[in-house]
Amino acid sequence: MTIRLLLADDHPVVRAGLRAVLDTEPDFAVVAEAATAERAVELAVELAAAGSVDVVLMDLQFGAGMHGSEATAAITAVPGGPKVLVLTTYDTDADILAAVEAGASGYLLKDAPPEELAAAVRTAAAGQSALAPAVAHRLMDRMRTPAEALTKRELEVLQLVGEGLSNQQISKALFLSQATVKSHLVHIFAKLGVDSRTAAVAAATARRLIRR
Repeated sequence: MTIRLLLADDHPVVRAGLRAVLDTEPDFAVVAEAATAERAVELAVELAAAGSVDVVLMDLQFGAGMHGSEATAAITAVPGGPKVLVLTTYDTDADILAAVEAGASGYLLKDAPPEELAAAVRTAAAGQSALAPAVAHRLMDRMRTPAEALTKRELEVLQLVGEGLSNQQISKALFLSQATVKSHLVHIFAKLGVDSRTAAVAAATARRLIRR
């Protein structure tokens, strides 16, 4: 059975490289490409309606506009829609948790060898989870020490702190009260063993919890 693929990445060279690798597999067929997350959602819906797509290879960062995790959530919400395999350069807790919560069937890093990519595509198409070893290791670490792990919301708050937003700006971006933002920061400082926003961002970046 042929596995039909939609490639979603904003870099033409990356899409061309992926197509070249995937075209060497006899049971794969790249049926469409998207340069934006919004277009990926549109194509996934159209192709799903025609029953002509099985797996979307989804990047996370598309510049301005919809994030890959948002597109993943929209695609996985489509009845009978394709599976989504995230293919990205980012391996932070914030990115991984957002993708998994959005319904991604797998999470692979772009430096994965071709055979690992092919195996992950087949695993996702079969409705099973396909995680890069490094990603699986990070998730296992979180499960082993749940009291020390930052929650998805805490990671979202800390990511915005790292981007230079004030508590007021964070409260508006995440639709939280400023008191709730402050409460999250208190918990973040305690879990990271720090006493300032700058130190929290530095510690989280060093541990690959958030991106800078």
